[in-house]
Amino acid sequence: MSAPTLEQFQQQVSELLLRHRSLLDVMSKFGQSGASVNRAVTKAVTDCGCIELNARKQEYADEPNLESAKSTLQSHISGDVCESCRDVLKSELGRNLFYMTAMCNLLDIQLDEVVANEYDKCSTLGLFNLT
Repeated sequence: MSAPTLEQFQQQVSELLLRHRSLLDVMSKFGQSGASVNRAVTKAVTDCGCIELNARKQEYADEPNLESAKSTLQSHISGDVCESCRDVLKSELGRNLFYMTAMCNLLDIQLDEVVANEYDKCSTLGLFNLT
């Protein structure tokens, strides 16, 4: 079975969204689902321990090139997300994507256009796109 397209996913979300038809409801559920993603990452660190964080100030290289920056900058993560935490994270990220897609539906925005526009912006601006 092939992966669904963004258009198919957006259509399915449109058909399933019954309880939260108000834009305000969808916005609040989107925010709540984002917080749940953050909580799942936190639990992977604090409850499971499959990953650890060791955050500190990033040290930037004097040379302003991409390869140097990639090798110097850190993610602050050590370890690998275990299967159990990965399942929870995928579920929470999916719920977040669902509500983002619902917001697109209510605002008559095509999700595939959002992705394409962001892709084009990243391709065009390259490093200047980084925030």
